Amino acid sequence: MTAGRPTPTQDGVLGYFDTLSNWGRWGDDDELGTLNHITDDVRLAAARAVRHGRSVSCAWEVVAPEDMERSTTTCPCTADMPGAENMPPAFHADRRWGFSSERLGISFHGNTLTHLDSPCHIYWDGTMYNGRSHSLVDASTGSAWAAVTAAANGIITRGVLLDVAAARGVPWLEPGEGVHPDDLEETERRQGVQVQSGDAVLLRTGYGRFRHENGAASGFTQAGWHASCLPWLHERGVALIGADTPQDVQPSGYDDVLMPVHAVSLVAMGLWMLDNCDLEACATTAAELGQWDFHLAIAPVRFAGTSGSPVNPIATF
Repeated sequence: MTAGRPTPTQDGVLGYFDTLSNWGRWGDDDELGTLNHITDDVRLAAARAVRHGRSVSCAWEVVAPEDMERSTTTCPCTADMPGAENMPPAFHADRRWGFSSERLGISFHGNTLTHLDSPCHIYWDGTMYNGRSHSLVDASTGSAWAAVTAAANGIITRGVLLDVAAARGVPWLEPGEGVHPDDLEETERRQGVQVQSGDAVLLRTGYGRFRHENGAASGFTQAGWHASCLPWLHERGVALIGADTPQDVQPSGYDDVLMPVHAVSLVAMGLWMLDNCDLEACATTAAELGQWDFHLAIAPVRFAGTSGSPVNPIATF
């Protein structure tokens, strides 16, 4: 029991790998997983969710040196750069043109950057989504299965923000507080919205507000989805989940399953994930407009063989 709620046992959570499995549902060669729920009709419905024309970002700014390594080259006059004498005449004849450029190094998985997880990000017993072996991920070439490039056409769907912190009447959930299905349904009732097949569901725990006011928290304790939400997400036909934390409540409550939401979602369900969103502007806009659904656009960078991508999700109301 958690806060008076019946919760699945560890054996029950392990059973989700079978009972919630989407392996073979969309064919043995499917790499999209739950993104298959986003049909043409779902995209059209997402377009109809735009009623005010206002867009907000759901991502954190990526800064150097905390979040990335950045090397910037600046050349006020291109004609003076090394090697310009070997370039075409226009290069060293035009003395008004200069430029700047960057080389970036980013490790985007973790607890800080807003990023998309594709199904190859997690293995369970050495196996990925749709029964493929971890051996399909090579250290030099990356993943040959269910990489982020499976979503190269972008993820365009209806987004639904479930502001559980506001529904509980608190600025943010405390680290270790889990969100359960009854929280989701109470928040739906409070906001007058209902999650439908093909939706992307963004969970606000309020950690974004905490981070803005106090800085990023350290350690591995956080609010987030409890494993008991997994059947609910499966039954609703959710295409993608996001949160303002790295998804799983920590501690998870299960000795032998560190991150049940990550593991069951990505491996069994093929449910893509948006980690570490900044949902504060989205929540403020939704409350001001009285509108909790919106057009959500996510365009991952086409990094070949990669298990995810830094992204800037855009919610348009």
